[in-house]
Amino acid sequence: MEISQAQLRAEQMLNSSGIELTEHEIAHIEIADFGLGQLEVQGLELITYINTDRYCAKELVLFPRQTCPEHLHPDIGDETGKMETFRCRTGIVYLYVEGEPTSEISAILPSGSEEYYTVLKEIVLHPGEQYTIEPGIKHWFQAGDDGAIVSEFSSTSRDEFDRFTDPRIQRNGGSS
Repeated sequence: MEISQAQLRAEQMLNSSGIELTEHEIAHIEIADFGLGQLEVQGLELITYINTDRYCAKELVLFPRQTCPEHLHPDIGDETGKMETFRCRTGIVYLYVEGEPTSEISAILPSGSEEYYTVLKEIVLHPGEQYTIEPGIKHWFQAGDDGAIVSEFSSTSRDEFDRFTDPRIQRNGGSS
């Protein structure tokens, strides 16, 4: 899928969910394929509304069964890593964090990358539900069969410092 196609698809999902965007926001929908070349399987589409030295707000768009790979937000120098709250707006989101593994997870692990998904405590988010991820906690998430939109509210986002479990990942776009 080309970047422009993914941007258009993300815009359509946002519009159909009632989330209004400015022309500037539409033109700056970020596409993150994490250097894996599998955007439909492992990727993320996002809009950053604001990212200051105090806080950040984003919309995350996930196509059906699309997965944001496992990562964490480490401390940077003497600053605590990013804390983020995910609030599901549409669809279902399967979020995985550190803790007691769920016996049968709902997500489908991306083929060929299974070994890089190591945290399996499942949190299922439906529209209107939210979950806060503390700094330094490994996490990953996947949309259900209809895709999903998630609002992210967090401390400052420094995506270039995210630590991914999969060593093949290249930071070429946003993550959450």
